[in-house]
Amino acid sequence: MSIPAGDHEILLEVKDLKKYFPIRRGFFRRVAGHVKAVDGVSFRIRRGETFGLVGESGCGKTTTGRCILRLIEPTSGEIILYDQDSGPIHVEKLDKQSMRALRRDMQIVFQDPYSSLNPRLTVQQIVGEPLIVNKIARGGELQDRVAALLESVGLRPELMDRYPHAFSGGQRQRISLARALALNPKFIVADEPVSALDVSVQAQVLNLMEDLQERLGLTYLFVAHDLSVIEHISEHVAVMYVGKLVESAETGELFTNPRHPYTEALMSAVPKPDPRARSERIVLTGDVANPAKPPPGCYFHPRCRYATDQCRVEYPPMVEISPGHLVACWRAEELTLRGIG
Repeated sequence: MSIPAGDHEILLEVKDLKKYFPIRRGFFRRVAGHVKAVDGVSFRIRRGETFGLVGESGCGKTTTGRCILRLIEPTSGEIILYDQDSGPIHVEKLDKQSMRALRRDMQIVFQDPYSSLNPRLTVQQIVGEPLIVNKIARGGELQDRVAALLESVGLRPELMDRYPHAFSGGQRQRISLARALALNPKFIVADEPVSALDVSVQAQVLNLMEDLQERLGLTYLFVAHDLSVIEHISEHVAVMYVGKLVESAETGELFTNPRHPYTEALMSAVPKPDPRARSERIVLTGDVANPAKPPPGCYFHPRCRYATDQCRVEYPPMVEISPGHLVACWRAEELTLRGIG
């Protein structure tokens, strides 16, 4: 089965992905409602690129990444991995056995390097576990493979007999990267992999990830709330708000020419490296909408200074206002918003 025409550069496609968590109340724990953590998200990721997913805490970024890997079962939607040999694979339809085989191609790096590694296992056991479970290597071959993986992430092989507590946060995240690379994956979900690290260490890990991507042809879904990190590492960026995508574009286009008021507010919070530069910070009033009971119309309208009556009653569709630039805002065509020059 061949990849459809025009999709040869696409590795992953997500269509109308939804994840609703039930709210149970009462003695019999009946379902009284749902938290719409991810509500109709769609995007495509090209081979070899880094796709950034950004937004406030609680907007559904992490849930989206875990649904793609089926660490969390999605409520509905399509997750299609385009394999150059076998063609489109509908990840959401795979049974447990098929999903286990596919996990070689799809891996994750978690946010907290201190809790994502088992403190009772040595580095050799942590990094080598995927190789043992998938019956790829044992004995001396396993030790050689682990040593090579540690060297690929900038760690000395002689450290493999130590336990995670002996390493710094940056070193632990390198161990997590080595574990993710053990099965030669095509696609990695990086769930805020540098947010728990010092700024100087962040730069080292980001540069390592870019180097690994270039050498191994990796594709990343990079989840973060730090726009400076997203701008540095991503080729394409999508902005989420309360479970929905509100804007998506190439990184340069999004940062210089945002078309959604929420994106503009996020951009205004990015610190400027020049102390002489002065810019107005857009302070959003009110609270983030409740995903269990979102407001009518656009979810952002209670905090938007450009909102109109239409925004309060009807949710805007995601439309392409320029090639590759998608936005869900009724006033996207008429507003002139400030980005980062």
